[in-house]
Amino acid sequence: MAVSAPELKAFLLATPFFGGLSDSSLDLLVARLVERRFASGDTIVAEGEPGRAMFVVHSGTLGVSERLDTGGVIRMSSLTPGDFFGEMTLLEMQNRSATVVAETPTVLYELTARELYAFYKADIHAYVIVMQNINRELCRRLRRADARIKALEMREAGSPSVRGDAGLL
Repeated sequence: MAVSAPELKAFLLATPFFGGLSDSSLDLLVARLVERRFASGDTIVAEGEPGRAMFVVHSGTLGVSERLDTGGVIRMSSLTPGDFFGEMTLLEMQNRSATVVAETPTVLYELTARELYAFYKADIHAYVIVMQNINRELCRRLRRADARIKALEMREAGSPSVRGDAGLL
């Protein structure tokens, strides 16, 4: 069942990626998105492969994992409606940093590098807003990763809490 344009626009405006866009800019960007459907268990992107697109999760749950040097796999996070992924490959032009697998039937909206560039050419002001939105989300992810690293370091040091200000920057 396809999502109507007004429903899709309302959903997208509520996501971190599209926040702050004018109605006309949103229409321009929505016209560049391609709906993609995946079954439970489907691999959306694989770690190490070239990437030229990002995705916004409309429905479903996805698991994000990375390979370990030992050959094992570690789960990094989950993605749910409103989340987006794949933006790193568009920004840094590197291969995929993780594997993303649909855990339930999933609907995604794909934005390719080519379409993002066309959006830039058509509406540079809105493009800057989108880039700011991506950067905000990347900063949120970095803060969460920092907190996880801090918790792991504290656990490894056997310290249940920070001891005064000794040794802190």
